[in-house]
Amino acid sequence: MKPTLGQILATKQARLPQGTDAFRIADGTPWPEVFVDALADRLLVSLRGTALPADLHKQLLASGRSVYLKQLDNDVKLPPQHLCGPELPPRFHIVENGVRYIMDMEAGYSQGIFLDQRDNRAEVRKRCTPGSTLLNTFAYTGAFSVCAAMAGATTTTLDLAQPCLTWCRENMQQNGIDPGEHYFCKGDVLHWLERFARQGRQFDAIVLDPPTFSRDEKGRIWRVERDYGKLVAKAAACLAPGGWMLCTTNCRKLSPAAFRRMVAEGIPGAHLSSAPMPFDFDGEPYLKTIWADL
Repeated sequence: MKPTLGQILATKQARLPQGTDAFRIADGTPWPEVFVDALADRLLVSLRGTALPADLHKQLLASGRSVYLKQLDNDVKLPPQHLCGPELPPRFHIVENGVRYIMDMEAGYSQGIFLDQRDNRAEVRKRCTPGSTLLNTFAYTGAFSVCAAMAGATTTTLDLAQPCLTWCRENMQQNGIDPGEHYFCKGDVLHWLERFARQGRQFDAIVLDPPTFSRDEKGRIWRVERDYGKLVAKAAACLAPGGWMLCTTNCRKLSPAAFRRMVAEGIPGAHLSSAPMPFDFDGEPYLKTIWADL
């Protein structure tokens, strides 16, 4: 018999780290191409090439929660639509490993945090030490920066979009961190890495989590499956001796072996170790993670 949404939720909730209320409930099973996330007191249902199953719809209506629906095949910039349950303020916060992050149901692409990076954020916080420096590239809302700052590191948050940098500052304030003690850079990551290298500026840790596809300010196209190795090499030029780098991508076109080869070529001599996805992402293992230690 197919388990109910409530049964799956309870099973996964029991395994969550303390102080966590955001996680993946259903990851393509038992409803194919249907993904359900718990975001504090809300549920987000994402569909890829399918309609909302009738039995799941019935369970969502009976859950009493505020439920939102997102079509992954549509324009990814479109925010999810309210499906059922109470009408709640679009901005709210979730907690992950005791860290608070602001979410926004009116935001397109993502609601503020990528849940599949939970274990990597925890590892960043574990690895960072007071007084160390971390560069967070393609930072989005700065979750990795927040975790590093929580550990006492001084962070530099880099993103092309000013609203993302503002969001990062707000996430820091949610956790009692003074954004004025950290650095924020707006612009193209590759250009900033080249600039840091020319200046001789180095960091103890660097996070590389780029989008699979992007276009810079001059319209030039960048693709993970073609250009990730070059990105690693530019970042390695800014990594301090004995430092470490988090290399990760959700590009499905890139095999784990090819990804590892690109990282190895970009930072020769580093010790590379792979990491799995969080336990609640028990469907397709699309996220690839490599820790590179000098």
